[in-house]
Amino acid sequence: MGRLEGKTAVITGAARGIGAVMAKRMAQEGANVVVTDVLDTTATVDAIKAAGGSAIGVAVNITSDEDLATMVEATETAFGSLDILVNNASIFAALDPKPFMQIDNDEFDKVMTVNTRGVHQATKAVVPAMMKAGGGKIVNIASGTFYYGPPGLSHYTASKGAVIALTRCHGRELGDKNIQVNAIAPGLTESEALQGHTGFDPARGPTVQSRSIKREMVPEDLLGSLMFLITPDSDFMTGQTLNVDGGKVNL
Repeated sequence: MGRLEGKTAVITGAARGIGAVMAKRMAQEGANVVVTDVLDTTATVDAIKAAGGSAIGVAVNITSDEDLATMVEATETAFGSLDILVNNASIFAALDPKPFMQIDNDEFDKVMTVNTRGVHQATKAVVPAMMKAGGGKIVNIASGTFYYGPPGLSHYTASKGAVIALTRCHGRELGDKNIQVNAIAPGLTESEALQGHTGFDPARGPTVQSRSIKREMVPEDLLGSLMFLITPDSDFMTGQTLNVDGGKVNL
């Protein structure tokens, strides 16, 4: 029996990349998985079903309260409860790293709206359903960039630093509702969306060399931490951030 049998997990930004890998792992562990994205979720859902798992796909813009309400309704209709939320959706691979003096207000606002306010909105949307279920687990995908401030990504770094702040605040406010809120801060991850993106080439080699574990990071490197945070193993842990980057940053 999988460790998530009887649980229903919603994951945002799971049409491809890190989100898709996480969705598939949760399904392998027995969860009913709700795959959401602004992109077509069919490939991820079909892969889960082909492997014998249970999943549905829902088109969701995490900055839309209407979409998020539809997501929760579809989840409860299909599976009866909502137990886990993974806030993975964000803008990253679509960015071209550049000095902060070249980042205009529209780009800055778009990154902050999706990466930070989207976490705020999605968390608000699922809390009532989790309370009905007797509790839940929320995992926010932050970023190791918060800890060292890389050049060229000031808006992204700021948005993910805010996700860590929200993790702390939401964890404190939801503790008495049996909802644990934690975060994972990945290092530079060679996800599907990042492959072939030459804008990150200058960072690739130095990043690997700065790690204690000197290799590229892949989405699968995050799965152990994810499983810890969405199972009873972490029931007495909330408001925390796990840095998973191969030892680049030692906290």
